[in-house]
Amino acid sequence: MQIDGRCLCGAATWTADVDPRKVVACHCTDCQTQSGTTFRTIVPAEEGSFALTSGSLRIFTKTAESGRLRDLAFCEACGTPVYGGPGGGGPGFLSLRVGPILQRAALAPVAQVWCRSAMPWLDRLASLPRIETQPGANTARERS
Repeated sequence: MQIDGRCLCGAATWTADVDPRKVVACHCTDCQTQSGTTFRTIVPAEEGSFALTSGSLRIFTKTAESGRLRDLAFCEACGTPVYGGPGGGGPGFLSLRVGPILQRAALAPVAQVWCRSAMPWLDRLASLPRIETQPGANTARERS
């Protein structure tokens, strides 16, 4: 499947080919910290298919629990996470962050990884009350 990505500010855009059957929700503590939430949804880009079509990305290199270096790419202007990949741009696949992919509704997770770090309350989310927009935002919909 061909995807298009766009950062929050629109400065960075990209394309890639992905297999929707490989989407996972990652509960590792690094994904929790980097995403600012309890897990991150990722999909591997097919080898060599990722292409930055506008803007530029900043790279932060970290050491993973395995001891391997991982490059984390994000929009230089707004900080939107784009992918994680092998340190130093080495060979291997890129783990695209699903959030900024325009076709994200078609990329539902098929598995969860790093579940030992998952928040214990996640199973209760489906039973919580649902509010369609930000409460108190005073949107046009709320005024009518």
